[in-house]
Amino acid sequence: MLSIVSTPIGNLGDITLRAIETLKNCDAIICEDTRVTGNLLKQLDIPKKELFSLHGYSDPRKLDAILERLKNGEHLALVSDAGTPGISDPGFRLVSQAQKLEVSMEVIPGPSALLAALSISGLPINQFVYLGFLPLKKGRQTLLASLHAEERTIVFYESVHRIERTLNELSEALSSQPDRPVVIARELTKMYEEVIRTTVGHLKDTAKTIMKKGEFVVVIGAM
Repeated sequence: MLSIVSTPIGNLGDITLRAIETLKNCDAIICEDTRVTGNLLKQLDIPKKELFSLHGYSDPRKLDAILERLKNGEHLALVSDAGTPGISDPGFRLVSQAQKLEVSMEVIPGPSALLAALSISGLPINQFVYLGFLPLKKGRQTLLASLHAEERTIVFYESVHRIERTLNELSEALSSQPDRPVVIARELTKMYEEVIRTTVGHLKDTAKTIMKKGEFVVVIGAM
């Protein structure tokens, strides 16, 4: 059995009872960073578990070893460092391969920075497009240039190191739509949570004043 378990994105109180029960009862936990997940278990008073990391740079043989354990009937839990596994993390590869092997799976839904930002944005989200993290180099300018024609709400993640650059580039790419709304959510569910509501025309000013700390979700309103 493979259990896909959502974990808090900042506030420990967001963990679900079902997630706690699953993490307690599984045989081992597949995670991105064993230190992060180990700390989560400690905060939840869950006894130490076997933890093994699976990330974008993992040896393919590690994935094979995990699949072998699943085929042998072990109950493994898949988590990400924060939020829902498979969203902008390598967990989807394991789920895809487990599906091909007809491994029994279940999902324990819960926190997601993506959905939290959309919910608090106040923008129409009956249709939206999720971009993950914008590419660093290859294809970045092409993608940014294409956004002005996207009629649905747009949402993506950005790091503290690139948020100023990205807001400035969005200001240029969407300059023909100065009134298009933009919401920037920072440190969602954490002590210093901040939601900034602005427009494309004011993005350059926002880029100068926004606190360069924490994790960001950017939401661009539908046309």
